[in-house]
Amino acid sequence: MEELIPCSNFIHDFIDEDLEKGVYDCVQTRFPPEPNGYLHIGHAKAIQINFSTADKYKGICNLRLDDTNPSKEDVEYVEAIKEDIQWLGYQWNEVLYASSYFDFIHECAIKLIEMGKAYVCDLTAEEISQSRGSLTEPGKESPYRNRSVEENLDLFKRMTAGEFPDGARVLRAKIDMASPNMNMRDPVIYRIAHISHHQTGDKWCVYPLYDFAHPLSDTRERVTHSLCSLEFENHRPLYDWFLRELGLERPSRQIEFARLNLNYCLTSKRKCLQLVKEGIVDGWNDPRMATICGMRRRGYPAAAIRDFINRVGVSKAYSVVDFGLLEACVRENLNENAPRAMAVLRPLKVVIDNYDENLVEEIELPVNQDKPEMGTRITKFSKVIYVEKEDFMVEPPKKYFRLFPGNEVRLRGAYFVKCVGYDTDENGEVTCVHCTYDPLSKGGNSPDGRKVKGTLHWVSDSDSTLFEARLYDRLFNVPNPSDESGGSFKNNLNPQSLVVLENCRLEGGIKNLKPGDTFQFMRQGYFCVDTSSTEEKLVFNRTVDLKSSWK
Repeated sequence: MEELIPCSNFIHDFIDEDLEKGVYDCVQTRFPPEPNGYLHIGHAKAIQINFSTADKYKGICNLRLDDTNPSKEDVEYVEAIKEDIQWLGYQWNEVLYASSYFDFIHECAIKLIEMGKAYVCDLTAEEISQSRGSLTEPGKESPYRNRSVEENLDLFKRMTAGEFPDGARVLRAKIDMASPNMNMRDPVIYRIAHISHHQTGDKWCVYPLYDFAHPLSDTRERVTHSLCSLEFENHRPLYDWFLRELGLERPSRQIEFARLNLNYCLTSKRKCLQLVKEGIVDGWNDPRMATICGMRRRGYPAAAIRDFINRVGVSKAYSVVDFGLLEACVRENLNENAPRAMAVLRPLKVVIDNYDENLVEEIELPVNQDKPEMGTRITKFSKVIYVEKEDFMVEPPKKYFRLFPGNEVRLRGAYFVKCVGYDTDENGEVTCVHCTYDPLSKGGNSPDGRKVKGTLHWVSDSDSTLFEARLYDRLFNVPNPSDESGGSFKNNLNPQSLVVLENCRLEGGIKNLKPGDTFQFMRQGYFCVDTSSTEEKLVFNRTVDLKSSWK
């Protein structure tokens, strides 16, 4: 797809330079998520950068699951990641797993031990953390740092054989405990974990850490450019150290870009999991979540998300993007592509007193008035219709051009009607509005040329479908919901993030609906059929308003 190829950026400038110098003769990238959760909008940026870069240079991009931590990973997440990537419009060359390289990575660990570049350490995780020093003070060498190569090989072999319990020992790279880069202070590269792996089963009870497995996996796959977010910039010297010390051929080049930070959103897996477990949201695909599956369920088009990421661009500078830009991309896409429909969310009954009760007329309306090629649809008009409650007032303010006693309005595509009365219940609530219609104004135009200022959408009582409307809004009411200076992030929840309306009505001409079908409900916003919708109960989610209501 042409739109998937972004404008040139600093990453492409580096690649152009590498190709010109002959460092590489092709381009290969990868998208390497850990299968320990669902992808979110930040991942969408990484997906687009990796796949579109490979596409631009006619290279390949693989999906690689970095599954080095089996205690937090699951096949469920693997399948969800695949589905999200394909829905966004991308297709990998191969699906690969870091676990497929465990033998190779283990051999590399043994090679480092033999070179005197790695050692088995008996310190606990807490002791290692305490000995690492600080940004202003050097770390303290482990008392096990100078074990002999023979002893380290023996201990690592016994670790691999399952002789020791979890946490008893680790394998550390021997680099520099006085390095100004904390990542270079003898990082742990292997730990013991007696856990079954979703790919390798019980073959292993020692697992490599990400910083060790990642560069080795990249190079093993012949990745030329390892594109990752900016938090890994301080890890790059370690990435390069492993490749250099192991003498691997054609090592990969790591290039970092600024991650996508979107206000009014949470992407922290820990906090999102809390929202899910406490029932604050309806699972990881709740339409208010910043997950890709949540946005898909809400009705965001994949093309709109790609457009949004292209507009944000690629840079190394930290920034926070306004959620309104994402909504604007969604709104623009749906305005151009979504079919139109009339739906009444808060129905108010209207009886047209002078209309034949046995008459039902077919009204032809455009599917999308901006795209005549999409054709027309048929809806039916009858004596009893419904309009929005807010479209009638007994005592209206100035410049209120909708229904009130004595006022005339246009019913979209149908007739002029004039309010001649209304009924109320014992509490004084209006239950029904009475109107008369002008039979000569069919199509919404009067033969005598008189003007009306109000045009209302409507649905017929005899030809409409009941549905539930879920009006979604932003989950949080502050730009930075992660700021817990005033207490828990849950204090920043927007109490109006979901409003549910029952007994809404949709025009009868809209049929054969399936989850994901999206419409512009006239004067209401953009809505899509929810995944929970059934033949017995139709459910629509509000994707986005017709225009932003946020400042």
